[in-house]
Amino acid sequence: MKPKAREVRQTLLCTLADGEFHSGETLAQTLGLSRTAIAGHISQLTDWGLDVFKVKGKGYKLNRPLILLDEQTIGQQITMPHKGNIRVAQVIESTNTELKDAASKRANGDVILAEIQTAGRGRHGRQWLAPVGGSLTMSMYWRFNDGYQSMAGLSLLVGIAVCQALKQCGLDEARLKWPNDVYLYGKKLAGVLIEVEGQLGAPADSIIGIGLNVTVPEHEYDVGQPHIDMSHELGPDLNRNDIAARIIEQLWELLPAFTQHGFEPYVATWQELDWFADRTVVIKAGNKRISGVNRGIDASGALLLETSDGITRFHGGEVSLRAG
Repeated sequence: MKPKAREVRQTLLCTLADGEFHSGETLAQTLGLSRTAIAGHISQLTDWGLDVFKVKGKGYKLNRPLILLDEQTIGQQITMPHKGNIRVAQVIESTNTELKDAASKRANGDVILAEIQTAGRGRHGRQWLAPVGGSLTMSMYWRFNDGYQSMAGLSLLVGIAVCQALKQCGLDEARLKWPNDVYLYGKKLAGVLIEVEGQLGAPADSIIGIGLNVTVPEHEYDVGQPHIDMSHELGPDLNRNDIAARIIEQLWELLPAFTQHGFEPYVATWQELDWFADRTVVIKAGNKRISGVNRGIDASGALLLETSDGITRFHGGEVSLRAG
């Protein structure tokens, strides 16, 4: 997306967030564009999930006001000393991509959050769909000086951090699905995408991506599996700035200890949150399907699957788990 188009759409989003009518003529004058160009930009925002409509003689209006993500508000709600910079972008391709492209300027704990991702990604190359104002999409950077081997279990640790943050927000029933998902009542509530840069024998740079459903109507978004949102349990009056602050704080608290001690100290906590504990599951690895009983995880975060042949360990990557 061209920088000018991004700036225009960010300005429109911030202007419309108050839920009031804004005339196309006024918007055009403010941004130095034609009314036709304004209509085109708003049409694109609508395609990306912004719930905006037009009334002749009044202008454009959101269906409901939005409390936009705000980096200062988020930072003020974090009680511990900050371990990184927090940045909010209204419209970007993806938070993971943005952090990757900022290689020369990033530091441990740096966070980027977005209102609109035009090319959000999930695992296995899937698109991450998120309605504007209804989800939380964010990424954090963290370097592991001891390389790849010191990152074993990272996605599972992030899942723990998300669950603990959600509990602080009043959501006690969030559970984990190996290796990358947060579940609520058997449906997907959040996903984690870890991307790693580096070479063997050298420090490894991780980009920790998180997508969380805050207010996402189940019937309006098809993500390829049953999903649920936080409002299902806590009602519609949720402030995403509060939720973001809790998640960031949990990651800032857990990642330094994980970097030093690895995942082993967190195994018991993860297993207490395992939605599929001792259930029959199916593991998909490439073209193979392997059925067995989920017996938890080991100190490296590998899944322990019990079959007639005994216990088999599976690591993340391109492996996924489904209910049996």
